[in-house]
Amino acid sequence: MESKKKPTPKYTAEFRERGVRLYREHRSDYTSDNAAYRAIASKLGCSHETLRAWCIQVARDAGERAGSTTEEKARIKELERENRELRTANEILKKASAYFCAGGARPPVPQMIAFIAAHREDFGVEPICRVLPIAPATFHRHAAVARNPEHASDRAKQDAVDLEKIKAAYSKSRGRYGARKVWHQLRRDGHDIARCTVERLMHLHGLQGVVRGQKKTTNPDPAQPCPDDKVNRQFVAEAPNQLWVSDFTYVSTWMGMVYVAFVIDVFARRIVGWRVSTSMTTSFVLDALNQAISQRCPAEGNGLIHHSDRGSQYLSIRYTERLGDAGIDTSVGTVGDSYDNALAESIIGLFKTEVINFLGPWKSMAQVEWETLQWVSWYNTERLHSAIGHRPPQEVEEAFHAETSAIEKAA
Repeated sequence: MESKKKPTPKYTAEFRERGVRLYREHRSDYTSDNAAYRAIASKLGCSHETLRAWCIQVARDAGERAGSTTEEKARIKELERENRELRTANEILKKASAYFCAGGARPPVPQMIAFIAAHREDFGVEPICRVLPIAPATFHRHAAVARNPEHASDRAKQDAVDLEKIKAAYSKSRGRYGARKVWHQLRRDGHDIARCTVERLMHLHGLQGVVRGQKKTTNPDPAQPCPDDKVNRQFVAEAPNQLWVSDFTYVSTWMGMVYVAFVIDVFARRIVGWRVSTSMTTSFVLDALNQAISQRCPAEGNGLIHHSDRGSQYLSIRYTERLGDAGIDTSVGTVGDSYDNALAESIIGLFKTEVINFLGPWKSMAQVEWETLQWVSWYNTERLHSAIGHRPPQEVEEAFHAETSAIEKAA
């Protein structure tokens, strides 16, 4: 059985001072320093080595002997302590930089709680909290709730229920929805919740929707004859197949540039035609138009207008002839003015934000085409649009046809 180490006694400053004073006053009574140390120490009740160390340190402090003074030793000890804390903080920051996602200055509280729980055995709770912007009490409170959920407040319990529904709506959008869209989706699903609650919980847990940007892709051709602008920035339709708008954009892939064209029905913002291609030709945008004509089957003479910008593809003879064959009137915006085709460019902006920038980088045209297919389907059938009452385009069109049919039956 191993013997326990004898604890080192802690002497007061007064006791140390007394021992040194007695040694100096009575040193002459003994034949050597060592004899004086042993005799006086035995009477004081400390070891002679301890008394020797006290006397030597006092001599150093007085400048009578070479070596570090008490003040210098204290300063060195303080610097060593600070150095240990800085090394620990540096290790914590290195692990934290790999653990937390890039973003704002303050990581979400749940992520910090999880990080502390994972590394508390290595560094301790308080040292980690000194580095991260979180109080130890916050961690201990969350840890107590994790051990026993009944300790949570009523608000925390309701937040847990709300958070699950928020995460479900957020995941369903593949991380595209922000707080406003998530809030509308929850209300559509019958969950009564305040918008500020959605914003607070999404911010707290690091859930953020995509942010839109702007880019211009059209190369106008002023040399070609151009139809008049029959829309005049009034992108409003009272029924489906009254006004279509078209535009295209580009996507950079590992195998080269890829182009994506869309045809949108203005009434419900529904995408009725699209095409992905490696070439920016008339055939490329014509394929999107043919899909729209095939799916919507517009009747000749019903006043359907097709609006685009002055891109050379849309002003080509083949494209305008196809519009004429389908009985669709042509409208073109002015040169260099994005507002004249603002609705189409808005949808293009959504596509770039929610697909290209969000899911990239892209390897090939096939990958872009597949994700475009999935996004167009989700966009038409599930995505909420503020311009049409936070409903999906398909739902708006179905409601219009149902109302029209009811009116016709009543008549």
